Amino acid sequence: MSHPKHSIPSAADLSYEARNTYAMVLAGGRGSRLMQLTDWRAKPAVPFGGKFRIVDFTLSNCVNSGMRRIGVATQYKAQSLIGHLQRGWSFLDGRFDQFVELLPAQQQINENWYMGTADAVFQNLDVIRRANAKYVVILSGDHIYKMDYSRMLAQHIQNQADLTVACMDVPIADAREFGVMHTQIDGRITAFVEKPQNPPPMPDNPERALANMGVYIFNGAFLFEQLIRDHDDPKSSHDFGKDLIPYCVERYRTFAHSFAESCVGLGESGEPYWRDVGTIDAYWQANMELTKVTPELNLYDENWPIWTHQEQLPPAKFVFDDDDRRGVAIDSVVSGGDIISGATVRRSLLFSRVHVHSWATIEDSVILPDCEIGRRTRLRRVVVDKHCRIPPDTVIGYDPVQDAKRFHVSAGGITLVTPDMLGQTVHYIR
Repeated sequence: MSHPKHSIPSAADLSYEARNTYAMVLAGGRGSRLMQLTDWRAKPAVPFGGKFRIVDFTLSNCVNSGMRRIGVATQYKAQSLIGHLQRGWSFLDGRFDQFVELLPAQQQINENWYMGTADAVFQNLDVIRRANAKYVVILSGDHIYKMDYSRMLAQHIQNQADLTVACMDVPIADAREFGVMHTQIDGRITAFVEKPQNPPPMPDNPERALANMGVYIFNGAFLFEQLIRDHDDPKSSHDFGKDLIPYCVERYRTFAHSFAESCVGLGESGEPYWRDVGTIDAYWQANMELTKVTPELNLYDENWPIWTHQEQLPPAKFVFDDDDRRGVAIDSVVSGGDIISGATVRRSLLFSRVHVHSWATIEDSVILPDCEIGRRTRLRRVVVDKHCRIPPDTVIGYDPVQDAKRFHVSAGGITLVTPDMLGQTVHYIR
C-alpha cells in the first residue's frame, strides 16, 4: 500500500506536535571507557565545557526544540546525576505540563534492572502512556551536540513514518562503532546492521557510511506495540540498535533523518558538530577544542543556549604581576570562582572553584571543579578529576612511564588524575 507524503507541517502545527511529544533520555550508562572518571558517576553526569554536564546538551536540545515533557532514565551510580537534575532542571513549569522527571530503575516489571536500551523504555511504559503522547523521542544522554529535534519530527510526520532514525555520515573506518544503514533515495531505510566489522559504504561515497546517532522518533502507539513484542521475544537482547530497529526496518515504514538537516550551527569546518566523549582521549580533545579562537561548538549562541545548574560564584581572579610570578591564562577557558595566583595557564580549560597557586604551570589540560594546584606544580596534557588536591612541586604529564605508576595514562598520552590515585579519599557524591 502506498503512502504519499504529507505536506510539511506548518510552524503552528509543528509547535503543537512538539509540545505534545514525550522525550525519553537514556542516562543510565557508566561509560566504562572513561576509566576512573566514572567510578563515582554515570557518564551523562561527567562535567564538560567548564560549567556543564554531558546530559545538559541533550536536555537543552529538547527544551530549545519545544519538547518540554522529558523523562530521564537513570541506573548506574545516579546520585550525582539526580542531584544535578534537581538543582539545574527544575525551572520547567508543571502547571503548563512541562517537566523533567527522574525514572530510576525500580524493577517494576520483574526483579531485573534495565537489561538494554529498549528494556529501559519498556519498564517505563506506564509513565509514557500517562503522558498520552502521539510521538515519543528516544535519546541518549551522553553525547555532545546541538540539534533541533522539531525538524526531525517534521520530516517524520511528512513521511508518515512509523519510526525515524537520525543518522550522520562518518568515515568508513569509524563506522564499526555504530549501527550502519542503507537508504533509498526517499530516505527509507532498507537495511540496518549493528557495529559491523565490514561496514557497508554509502552508495555515492565508498569512503563513508551512514551511522545511527541513537536518536529515534516513534509514533507512540507503534512504540508500545514494538516494545511489548520485543519484551516477549526470548531471543532478544532488548536493545534498540541490535534488535528493535532491525526488526522494524524489515517490516514497517522506517526512515533516516540526516543530522545535517537539523544540526544547530556549523563550525568553521562546515561540518555538523557531534562528539562521543566516551574515552579519555575523546573527552580531553573535545574540551580542548573549546579553547580555540573559533571552536567548532559555539557555546555563546544566545539563540540555542545550553542550560545547566548555575552556581552562585564570584568572578575568576588573576593576581600578582611580578616578573617571576604573574597570574595569567592564555588561550584558555576559566570559570567562576577560579583564582590564578601568580601561576601560568596555557591552552587549558578550568572548571569552577579551581585555585592555582604561585609558580605553577598548567598546559593543555582539563581541570574539573573544586581542585587545588600546589605551588611550582607542572601539569601537561592531564585531566584532573573533581576535588583533587595536587601537592606542591608535583610534575605530571612529562614522563608517561612514571605517570603510569600512579595514574591512568591513555593510549593518546593523556594522564587522568583522581583523588583516589592521590590517596585522597572523598566521602561525598561527585
